[in-house]
Amino acid sequence: MQNLSLSTFTVNVLAISAILFVVALGLTALAVVYMYWVDTHQKKHTVRRNYPVIGRFRYFFEYLGEFFRQYFFAQDREELPFNRAQRSWVYRAAKNIDSTIAFGSTRPLNQPGDVLFLNCLFPTIAQDHVPPAPVVIGEGYARFPYAAQSFFNISGMSFGALSQPAVRALSRGAAKAGIWMNTGEGGLSPYHLEGGCDLIFQLGTAKYGVQDNEGRLDEQKLLAVSAHEQVKMFEIKLSQGAKPGKGGMLPGAKVTAEIARIRSIPEGQDSISPNGHVDIRSLDQLLDMVHRIRELTGKPTGMKLVLGSADWLDEICLKIHERGWQYAPDFITLDSADGGTGAAPQSLMDFMGLPIAASLPVIADKLVEYGLKQRIRLIVSGKLINPGKVAWALAMGADFVVSARGFLFSLGCIQALQCNKNTCPTGITTHDKDLQRGLDPQEKSERVYHYATTMVKEVGVLAHSCGVTDPRSLNRHHLQIINETGLPEPMTDLYPVVRTRPEYDLP
Repeated sequence: MQNLSLSTFTVNVLAISAILFVVALGLTALAVVYMYWVDTHQKKHTVRRNYPVIGRFRYFFEYLGEFFRQYFFAQDREELPFNRAQRSWVYRAAKNIDSTIAFGSTRPLNQPGDVLFLNCLFPTIAQDHVPPAPVVIGEGYARFPYAAQSFFNISGMSFGALSQPAVRALSRGAAKAGIWMNTGEGGLSPYHLEGGCDLIFQLGTAKYGVQDNEGRLDEQKLLAVSAHEQVKMFEIKLSQGAKPGKGGMLPGAKVTAEIARIRSIPEGQDSISPNGHVDIRSLDQLLDMVHRIRELTGKPTGMKLVLGSADWLDEICLKIHERGWQYAPDFITLDSADGGTGAAPQSLMDFMGLPIAASLPVIADKLVEYGLKQRIRLIVSGKLINPGKVAWALAMGADFVVSARGFLFSLGCIQALQCNKNTCPTGITTHDKDLQRGLDPQEKSERVYHYATTMVKEVGVLAHSCGVTDPRSLNRHHLQIINETGLPEPMTDLYPVVRTRPEYDLP
């Protein structure tokens, strides 16, 4: 009888356990179904939308990493090309959440080349803050000069390299933030225009969208682009950060029918731009092209380059004075050797060109030396995605800073390093519709807006701590740089302030 009772108890326990297991399994299944439904219908998190349920593990492991990184994972400053601390700031800024940190900086503050700002004893107080004033480009030389509202803007990224929803989000966010967006060399798409932002049209070496059958400039096509009021300036791209000396590379898998139509190229084939302009083979031809485009369109025209050899700088400045300021570019966009978002040969990406830390002082000083600083505005780019880097660039002589990868992070880029393929998991650099659906342009445009406005605000915080009222009032006297011994020295010792030659000084 006792054995029978025990057997009955065991059966009951097993039955109850089985029922509980089935119930637990059912609840788990319902939970998974619910999470799947939520993930596929929400628009804030691209990874979760593209990878329902399993995408949640990314955030879980990221959370655990805060506790286990000291044992197993890389520290904040050890990841490349952008470390976790840099990316985290952009993510917080884009989401408009608290950007403060606790327990001290993870920045070593003693690495050679690092920059420190010098706070003053009496910082600028709130009632003395001055909003950054617009800077006019092309005034007196272009029929339609451009008053640029912000010192921080979106750098060149082509439709083709970027997906349709990414371009739409950037365009909308830029319009709301009052910043410009560079089209990149891939031509003008309806998605650039859709958001209503100011645009810089870039003419790469292939002149996509404005080329004739021989790859030269088609003036009628250029005038059709210029007819759009949103197109404020034109930029002749001579070279770019990821691949100085080589043209753009768009894999055939990303050349859709729409992209082929916009670029006037064959569908489905690799699109490789020439490594140079067929109709610009000398400084005189370059100045002629700048003058030609500005005269045709009436809009400011400049050039983009990565600085390598610098022996031509004196020559071009002299030519501008000899030929007249009407032949000068209205702006120079200086890219860094560590720039670039898309496909490039590793040999060029690793070894070619000068980084912005070395090239910016050279260009800025040459413009001052030849009295051209007010005539030619200086725009810089290259891993300048955080307030300290942007403020440094302004202090070293830049008029504007533009960023590509910073704005990609604001869209939700997770640095998966698949920009050169058609497999970007966040939908930013892919034309796979299944992956694109995770990127909602309306939601992400808000992040673009918040990133831009937070950047301007925090650069202002640095400026005010240095005692100036406007970020553009920062200069090299506000900076020190860590030398080879790990000690700070005045930036003016390394890069002395240059004076304009008397013969080129304005009366």
